[in-house]
Amino acid sequence: MLKIGKYSFGVGDRFAREGVNQLQALLEAEQRFGVHFDPVWNKSNREHQIVGTEPAETRAEADAAVKTLNYKGQYFVDADHINLGNVDRFIAASDFFTIDVADYIGKTGSVEDRFLPAIREAGKIYRHIAERKGADNFVTEVSMDEVDEAQTPDELRYILQEIAREGIPVQTIAPKFTGRFNKGVDYRGDLAQFEREFEQDLLVIEEAVRLYGLPDKLKLSIHSGSDKFSIYPIMGRLIRKHDAGIHIKTAGTTWLEENIGLAVADPAALDLAKRIYAGALGRMEELTVPYATVIDIDPAALPSAEEVARWDADTYARTLRHNPADPLYNPSFRQLIHVSYKIAAELGAEFLPALEKHTAVIGREITENLCERHIRRLFME
Repeated sequence: MLKIGKYSFGVGDRFAREGVNQLQALLEAEQRFGVHFDPVWNKSNREHQIVGTEPAETRAEADAAVKTLNYKGQYFVDADHINLGNVDRFIAASDFFTIDVADYIGKTGSVEDRFLPAIREAGKIYRHIAERKGADNFVTEVSMDEVDEAQTPDELRYILQEIAREGIPVQTIAPKFTGRFNKGVDYRGDLAQFEREFEQDLLVIEEAVRLYGLPDKLKLSIHSGSDKFSIYPIMGRLIRKHDAGIHIKTAGTTWLEENIGLAVADPAALDLAKRIYAGALGRMEELTVPYATVIDIDPAALPSAEEVARWDADTYARTLRHNPADPLYNPSFRQLIHVSYKIAAELGAEFLPALEKHTAVIGREITENLCERHIRRLFME
């Protein structure tokens, strides 16, 4: 079994252009805060389909970043939210597999009725990967977060018991927590309740490792973990209290920082960012349907394309940048930009060269975002 480190960070990347900037941000965070994160480049089948990319491109991005920065630690490429129908396209390029069985969770009945079909499906997928990849050549995550109802600690205990019986060497588990984990914006929910659930889940995992023989590195995985700033101090305090690990998945936050970087880079790049927003505004229903369960956009809060066209770079960046203390910050605007990467992909002949041209500016945005807004909140009181 390939073992992942105690702390790991999913640095998702829509366009496979920011590997060096993302790895540099994690290395800087390690230097500043004394905490090492194994980098995990994650990209889902849905994102590959929307952008028109292949898993091999994510692998190439990760390998190139590691070579460029002479990084000597371990790193992973995650086949994010895969199932039996799409996993084969990821086998060669990936060494971390997020097995998503949320669709197999029942809504009624006993704990066994609700969860056992999902766990058995996870076993089928794990064995399928192991037969083709080799059981010692990848990390396994089981994901059950994209459902309506949160799993209780007792339900998580049952899930882990049955995962062990299926023979799945799970190293990260992604349950559904109470509250909203919308893409690109802060957690919305009862913080005290989240804290209770998170700590109880940590204790359940510790117990499951001891009782069921699961891998000793088993840890919680937080999906849509980017930008959940209000729960980062809670998670950080509790993982230190219990000497536990954590895996945090981010994806869209890098795309948003790319967008901000373009806006502040030069007038032509700002115009490109504005055109992406205008395109998204006109195709909002199309773009939001795949993310309907993880976004809450208030159409009345969205500025018109004509209004945005008059903005200067500072106004655009401040409206998009996740700084709730800034009176210009607009979470609906940010969530619409989050799902607008399809528009950017369609402008690839113009968009991708702009990313390359302004990589230094974009890199500064990515570093500040990952180091200051994310990792610092986990490990600095």
